[in-house]
Amino acid sequence: MALFFDAPWFDGKLEERGLSRTVLAAVAGLSEADLALVFKDQGELSAGQVAAFAELLGVTAEEVANRAGVSTPTPVSDADGRDAAGPGAREPDGDRRIAALERRVALLEAQVARLLARHDV
Repeated sequence: MALFFDAPWFDGKLEERGLSRTVLAAVAGLSEADLALVFKDQGELSAGQVAAFAELLGVTAEEVANRAGVSTPTPVSDADGRDAAGPGAREPDGDRRIAALERRVALLEAQVARLLARHDV
């Protein structure tokens, strides 16, 4: 487990996928300023944000938690196998669907931006 937030690792994963910190912030429901604090090890991630980072970066939540520093929680699965924010925590279904849609929109926006950049549109 990393003692501090491993910003170079996260930046490398974002670069591999052609994504930016802006997209990462949007997927996790963070402002860019709050994400900057996380990258400087001056802010912490919630278990839900760890799960969002993992989904976007294509790695496990455990890998994200390990790279995000010693105090970062690892998401746990609820009885339905869905990520929960922590032991016994449940996100209302409506909030879960909205968060999932926001992540999908951020991913689609990133893909469109990459396509436009390739074609210099």
